Amino acid sequence: MKPSLRQPANRNVAEKRNATLTKPAGSLGRLEEVAIWAAEWQGKNPPTIDAPQVAIFAGNHGVCAQGISAFPAEVTAQMVINFENGGAAINQLAKAFGAKFSVHSLQLDQPTQDFTKNAAMSETECLQAIQAGWQAVDASSDFLVVGEMGIGNTTVAAAICTAVFGGNGEEWAGPGTGVDAAGVSRKADVINRAIGHHLEHLSEPLEILRRLGGRELAAMVGAIASARNKNIPLVLDGFVVCAAAAILHAIADESLDHCIAGHCSAEPGHTNLLKKLKKQPLLQLGMRLGEGSGAALALGIIKGAIATHSGMASFAEAGVAEQED
Repeated sequence: MKPSLRQPANRNVAEKRNATLTKPAGSLGRLEEVAIWAAEWQGKNPPTIDAPQVAIFAGNHGVCAQGISAFPAEVTAQMVINFENGGAAINQLAKAFGAKFSVHSLQLDQPTQDFTKNAAMSETECLQAIQAGWQAVDASSDFLVVGEMGIGNTTVAAAICTAVFGGNGEEWAGPGTGVDAAGVSRKADVINRAIGHHLEHLSEPLEILRRLGGRELAAMVGAIASARNKNIPLVLDGFVVCAAAAILHAIADESLDHCIAGHCSAEPGHTNLLKKLKKQPLLQLGMRLGEGSGAALALGIIKGAIATHSGMASFAEAGVAEQED
């Protein structure tokens, strides 16, 4: 990964334009910040959101054998078919905001290993998944949303957060797809056993991913890194996506500078995770669907930010007197 692709000079141009627009300074709040950030990462003024991309990655998890989900593992493949047929929430949101959509199935017939007993993936499997994510990013996109589908993956995400940031399963486990209190306790126990089993191997972020992750999380790591390499601003979705992003954050803090948090989900661990990643969400609507839905919805906010930054007249152009010092 390149050390930095952001363009401070372009940020300066965007900031100067923002200061001339017909509004009191700072009156558009975070919309101003979002537009300037987009200009900096895209390397152009004004920034655009004419060709956003939504890429969904799907994987299955051997740890589901531990009874940690309200749904059976075959739902992953069934939902992939629903995505392909255009019937899911994310399909409607991608369409609403003009985003091209793709779903990438990652060996759904071969779940990862149960990580309470073995590493979830071999080195080859993990690398192949990362490469799949890298290659899924269209270089012609001007914004990217990544999302996921994988029964059991909130437990996987919570295990990664425990390994990266510390704590225990009780602190990071949540209801996911809707398990009851007993189910959350079972998830916490599974996470604690997994951490104990792999403890001596959890000092390296990519080894955490290999041992505790899943193919869809590894693919999202690849996609997030690929977007940064291609100067494409990225919108993070919920708990699982941000857990994948946490792997890159653990490698280098600046790895996520091209990312913005689309929303804060209802999954309890997501609030804490966003704080760890130092990301302030654009939306907080109590969503917990996954599949990129919260991030896709945030594309509307970003469209508004870029539209105002790009289309508003300056004080001089409009013949409006500027604010006096």
